[in-house]
Amino acid sequence: MTKPSLPELLHAAVTAVGGTERTGQVTMAEAVAEAIDGGSHLLVQAGTGTGKSLGYLVPALAHGERVVVATATLALQRQLVERDLPRTVDALHPLLRRRPEFAMLKGRSNYLCLHRLHEGVPQDEEEGLFDQFEAAAPTSKLGQDLLRLRDWSQETDTGDRDGLTPGVSDRAWAQVSVSSRECLGASKCAYGAECFAEMARERAKLAEVVVTNHALLAIDAIEGAPVLPQHEVLIVDEAHELVSRVTGVATGELTPGQVNRAVRRAAKLVNEKAADQLQTAAEGFERLMELALPGRLEEIPEDLAYALMALRDACRTVISAIGSTRDKSVQDEDAVRKQALASVESVHDVSERIVNGSEWDVVWYERHDRFGASLRVAPMSVSGLLREKLFTDRSVVLTSATLKLGGDFNGVGASLGLAPEGTEGEDVPQWKGVDVGSPFDYRRQGILYVARHLSRPARDGDRADMLDELTELIKAAGGRTLGLFSSMRGAQLAAEELRSRVPEFPILLQGEETLGELIKNFAADPKTCLFGTLSLWQGVDVPGPSCQLVVMDKIPFPRPDDPLMSARQKAVEEAGGNGFMAVAATHAALLMAQGAGRLVRASGDRGVVAVLDQRLATARYGSYLKASMPDFWYTTDGQQVRKSLAAIDAAAKKAESAQSETSEDG
Repeated sequence: MTKPSLPELLHAAVTAVGGTERTGQVTMAEAVAEAIDGGSHLLVQAGTGTGKSLGYLVPALAHGERVVVATATLALQRQLVERDLPRTVDALHPLLRRRPEFAMLKGRSNYLCLHRLHEGVPQDEEEGLFDQFEAAAPTSKLGQDLLRLRDWSQETDTGDRDGLTPGVSDRAWAQVSVSSRECLGASKCAYGAECFAEMARERAKLAEVVVTNHALLAIDAIEGAPVLPQHEVLIVDEAHELVSRVTGVATGELTPGQVNRAVRRAAKLVNEKAADQLQTAAEGFERLMELALPGRLEEIPEDLAYALMALRDACRTVISAIGSTRDKSVQDEDAVRKQALASVESVHDVSERIVNGSEWDVVWYERHDRFGASLRVAPMSVSGLLREKLFTDRSVVLTSATLKLGGDFNGVGASLGLAPEGTEGEDVPQWKGVDVGSPFDYRRQGILYVARHLSRPARDGDRADMLDELTELIKAAGGRTLGLFSSMRGAQLAAEELRSRVPEFPILLQGEETLGELIKNFAADPKTCLFGTLSLWQGVDVPGPSCQLVVMDKIPFPRPDDPLMSARQKAVEEAGGNGFMAVAATHAALLMAQGAGRLVRASGDRGVVAVLDQRLATARYGSYLKASMPDFWYTTDGQQVRKSLAAIDAAAKKAESAQSETSEDG
């Protein structure tokens, strides 16, 4: 039988999911197939509506080797496992003459732990375990969540937290889940044969396609012990998020609460001398954390260094003591011991990392009103780690709607550890960048408006003229506004002001309800506006008339006092580069590209992206930022923009009225 061609396979898959074949999707599938066949690497920018999931799944399935697909969001993981993969596999089965298996794999803490559920949770103050179901009042939110979890454990096949709807609080989930460090291991656990996490791993070992998240991919790369099955092809979707997710996994944190928890958990499992040593070290650390001032610690102060060394040494003593002490009076001692060991090892590892110091690490102190003081350590850059761990022994495809910043892929490539495209060298990973475009006509569907006449934004300054401009734009648009703010304080001030200025248009504010509920309410009522910060820049998908105006209050540069970003910028400058462009401008370009992408989500969408920051029109870096955004029609004429918004609003109202009449007639 003749081997089916890629166009045949793609056509069958697109038909099966009820989609439409797009030129960009075909181009993408061909580029992915070429990269996989050649064992090379590919960065592919595919705009919204391209159908990029099938653009990489079809050539990957056709190749026949195991592929890992890593995504950033739960929504895309669900789409792949519940919709795209089942339909694609069914469609390709007759052509490929085989049925590829697929599976989802996440970190252990995402799965219900049957040992915790049935045997109880190790507690800090007393020996043994306690029954969380008895401890929580059945009428409390925690009690209700726990009872739901117990019922759900009888129904679920996967034990995956994301399969529980509606969800439960983090506090409730913590009572029935364990980290990999806390896990007893399948061979030592009474419930090992039924373990949901172990079953997920077994399914992944047998699958041709394994869907996971960026965090687990990072753990697999960083920790050396493989958690993902061996694979020949890696596809990273939502790849613009990868560097920040890997950085998050590689970041260590130390807080007084965390240290005191380790003390309590270890106290009953070690001799008095070891327990006292850890208690004394914890008290010394806590005293210093109360005195410290926020900011980066380019050198660790002497008193803090001594406190951390004392903490490290005390943890080392306790770890040895836990290993040699047995106490049969402690109920389910292995579980209690494992949790205590996990807590103490975590404190030891972060303390040692900070004490040892590294020119590649950044250390800083933070104080939050809600969470208190913390000491954090993160890698200056993860590019070397990614180059070494990601781009060896497999073909890697990275895709997103925003990978081409300032007109090329080299900025994102550098953050991933890749040399500029086309660079030759023995140990230099070879890669190619491909922009397959978008099915949308951005110049016809959208306007990029820069309010050049506004005063230059000052940090945390009063921007009365910006609020005046925002008011006029919302009135012209008839609501329908997504407000993207560079700080939560800015979003709150704007919401408070606009609620009094335009009471006819409801203003939703991030944090006042769950994000899912906010987006649902925003989409349901066209007159509504939604204001918020970081997660809204990337997490809103509202096609249609409810989102016809996207406003950015100012260019989202990182804060000047952001310890990690400022350290990275300084390092680039010391190496002779342009730190501002490499770090701050790249950070802003990525967010602005993502934010502008919220406007046009379907072929019928029309609207305006308004940037209320004159620097996009006047600063030298403005052209770089504009080149990173969709190719909308560009203007600085506010009067013309308000007329356009009013016309778009009128057309939307007319369509809504016609639809309403049709519904009534029906």
